[in-house]
Amino acid sequence: MDNFANRLRPKKLEEFVGQNHLISKNAPFYKLIISKKLPHTFFWGPPGTGKTTLARIIASYLGRDFYFLDATSLKVDDIRKIVSKYKNSLTKPLIFIDEVHRLSKTQQEVLLPIMEKNEALILGASTENPYFSLTAAIRSRSFLFEFKPLSDKDLEKILKKAQEIYKFEIDNDAKEYLIRSSNHDARSMLNLLEAAFNITKKIDLQTLLALKPKSTLLGISSKEEHYNLISAFIKSIRGSDIDASIYYLARLVSEAEPPEFIARRLVILASEDIGNANPNALNIAVNTLEAVKNIGYPEAKIILSQCVIYLASSPKSNSAYLAIKKAIKSVENGEILPIPTYLKSPSPKGYFYPHDFGGYVKQKYLTKDLKFYESKNIGFEKTLNEWLEKIKKS
Repeated sequence: MDNFANRLRPKKLEEFVGQNHLISKNAPFYKLIISKKLPHTFFWGPPGTGKTTLARIIASYLGRDFYFLDATSLKVDDIRKIVSKYKNSLTKPLIFIDEVHRLSKTQQEVLLPIMEKNEALILGASTENPYFSLTAAIRSRSFLFEFKPLSDKDLEKILKKAQEIYKFEIDNDAKEYLIRSSNHDARSMLNLLEAAFNITKKIDLQTLLALKPKSTLLGISSKEEHYNLISAFIKSIRGSDIDASIYYLARLVSEAEPPEFIARRLVILASEDIGNANPNALNIAVNTLEAVKNIGYPEAKIILSQCVIYLASSPKSNSAYLAIKKAIKSVENGEILPIPTYLKSPSPKGYFYPHDFGGYVKQKYLTKDLKFYESKNIGFEKTLNEWLEKIKKS
């Protein structure tokens, strides 16, 4: 009898859960599958997110024989034997290679002519970004697609499907623990569920804790605690406490919080809480976001740590945040001013072009005096104030 994970493995695209950025009907990747024009492709992302499952579905949809190979035990002859079987066949196989980041250069060189001549459709998967392990020649002949961690809603759908098939009862606390303890990994969740199911058909939290104690989960917590961690993380950086900031980062990393999510919060913080007190903070945070998108765990935690330390050490000012907040409130309250005629496009007579006056000339840009920005005179903001004073005095 198949285990839970195998029995619940979807067979069709419409049954697949998660990865909407790839398989929603408007997604380019989905359209490539439907058109049966899928190129050689490599998936990368956390375990238990459907990489192998989607490859099997694609093989079925395309009407191709599916071959599963593992790069850790792969022999070059294994690939050659598969390809040779289809030498005179109109239909070519789909060869799926797991852990592609472990492929040696020799193995990749064997793949090259197969990919070039389309003797097989090559799909691969890895928990690490294969961009850094695949050769430029392989990358130029293929596409790389990232798999995102499954959301709580995705896991709830899978859990509901399991309940329909296996007819068990489960209380709300147990359901939440199953989801939170999975680290966004469907296979992990189903393995724990199956173990509990083999003990009792009325699954409760105590049974799950006996099988998978909280102490083995590092930082896995309830939904409420999850959001509390994020809040504490941001507030610690805002408060310039480096050690507290790194501690909460470690908790988030231990819960397998997607590195992009953490980095996005850092980008927001860099502008909202640091702003022009240290304008470079935003550059650092944005570069961090781009880096972790390409790197992924485990190395992404180092990049996040570097950024967190920099942001916590930076002078803090929320003047930019307060300025736009006040301005939007003013507009929403009906402060809709007419635009001065000389500021309209194309510029009519009456507009003074600052560059004709050495860079600055006094003129009104609003028909009513409004004040939104108030500098905190902190860090680089002080320099900006000095610049502005010099400009207006010139």
